[in-house]
Amino acid sequence: MIVRKHGGEPQGGEGLLPSYDFKAQRLFLDQPLALGVRIPLERAQANYLLNVLRLGEGGEVLVFNGRDGEWLARISVEGRKSGSLLTIRKMREQTPASTLTYLFAPLKHARLDYMVQKAVEMGAGRMRPVITRRTQANRVNLERMRANAIEAVEQCGILALPEIETEISIEKALAALPQETILVMCDEDAPLTDPVAALKAAPEGPLAVVIGPEGGFEEAERQMLLAREKVVRLSLGPRILRADTAAVAALALVQAVRGDWIRGEGDHGDA
Repeated sequence: MIVRKHGGEPQGGEGLLPSYDFKAQRLFLDQPLALGVRIPLERAQANYLLNVLRLGEGGEVLVFNGRDGEWLARISVEGRKSGSLLTIRKMREQTPASTLTYLFAPLKHARLDYMVQKAVEMGAGRMRPVITRRTQANRVNLERMRANAIEAVEQCGILALPEIETEISIEKALAALPQETILVMCDEDAPLTDPVAALKAAPEGPLAVVIGPEGGFEEAERQMLLAREKVVRLSLGPRILRADTAAVAALALVQAVRGDWIRGEGDHGDA
């Protein structure tokens, strides 16, 4: 069960209300939402709201499902570990997910959890694990990835749940990218040039960021990526970064130069 406080600051745009309560509890519900809908709480949800957060009868939380916007809901207590929510007011209209795609060689356990959470916080709208020659983990727990994405979405005030896709080979992932997508390739062997200038010089279009495994791309993989028509090869500095650190650095660069940070569109802008 995941409920978190919204910890961000307002960025403007129609996605956030000027008087939005950034301390409100938010809860993701995978159910249709509309005015006056009563939603039975699962046992774990009820236990968390009633016994951990100590929200009693009439307590209020914000709920969303990634489709129907964000709603203020009131708690009805029906037992020590049972209850329901009644939607009483729509707080925000639904906003579309970011078009920013994040491709990454999967990591193990806690570091993958961290990377998924941070990628969501940084505005990734679609995430796909890709298997490379030097990938450490060839199997990915997609349910765990989704749970971490939901936790990040709840915490950050995002309304659209990022799309979590199954792992495939890097060759297939590259072939599946739309032709108009600009591939931002983070490469430890790239020349030390200004990454901001490189991103500014890239053509317009949706972006996909790809991060390789701890040991880096093999040369054949590197050449395959560079052979793509629209590719931006980035160096992330003179130091070797762990893959989860590289993810944050790369996504921050992309969002600052070409993403929703510079347009003030909250969580609904295209990257």
